[in-house]
Amino acid sequence: MRQIAFREALREAMQEEMRRDERVFLMGEEVAEYNGAYKVSQGMLDEFGEKRVIDTPIAELGFTAIAVGAAQNGLRPIVEFMTWNFAVLPLDQILNTASKMLAMSGGQVGCPIVFRGPGGSAGQLGAQHSTAFEALYANIPGLKVISVSNPYDGKGLLKAAIRDDDPVVFMECEVGYGDKGDVPEEEYILPIGKAFIKREGKDVTIVSFNKMMKVALGAAEELAREGIEAEVIDLATIRPMDWFTILQSVKKTNRLVIVEEQWPFASVSSEITYRIQKEGFDYLDAPIRRITSADAPMHYAPNLVAAYLPSIEKTVKVVKEVMYSRK
Repeated sequence: MRQIAFREALREAMQEEMRRDERVFLMGEEVAEYNGAYKVSQGMLDEFGEKRVIDTPIAELGFTAIAVGAAQNGLRPIVEFMTWNFAVLPLDQILNTASKMLAMSGGQVGCPIVFRGPGGSAGQLGAQHSTAFEALYANIPGLKVISVSNPYDGKGLLKAAIRDDDPVVFMECEVGYGDKGDVPEEEYILPIGKAFIKREGKDVTIVSFNKMMKVALGAAEELAREGIEAEVIDLATIRPMDWFTILQSVKKTNRLVIVEEQWPFASVSSEITYRIQKEGFDYLDAPIRRITSADAPMHYAPNLVAAYLPSIEKTVKVVKEVMYSRK
């Protein structure tokens, strides 16, 4: 295994798939001449040329529409959004065209396209650049939604997303692009729709995804020092969700805590809570608990950012409450 950065792992995924399949191309703001806003596409213009690594105007609705049309006509576009906060502008193309085309055409016209970029908070960027959108896109039938937390999963799932014949929403982490992790040099692909157990435990299940995995794993380490062994699951794919892995873990631990960077209302954790209590109520020894962002826009001040987001301390506190409570 070599240690490479998250951005390098994503770049390798795109490069390998573009070398393998000439129909794959990348487009978005600053992806070519500037090597990407976060340098994910560094060097790709030199290798693949301006017809396959395409700089676009600052017009998300326009270039997303072009990419969706290209996908319907046999190409396999990768659309980079500088942030998923900006992807609200082309939501019409994603929701009303890409996700529905296969059904509306009676299975005759597919839309093999990947929409990718960073989402959620990234320091002091204020309310308009700090929203986590997994729950919104996971609510749309016809889309697959992936939200990755580390270089290994990022590369393997991005390659799978590019090869998939359905439209895929692929969410990354702006503050995690420099994070390093083990990634093999040989080619590999990870399955869409499979959650990954990142730490085994017997006392409580903690489910998370994207940058909140650092919170979940950090909390598990702190809890272990106090004799509480948490099993930590990285969802990785939000839709379709791997309910089986969560349920099997809850059968073993009898307790469930969910950590996510969403607003609490109608969130991913809301859906997990409903599904697990419906199918696994008899296995639970305590109420399901969750740690989410505050039910408000994020403010700019650093103390308010800290108060807004889930943290290791908040997670440890909730897990301890779960350990000593009964349903």
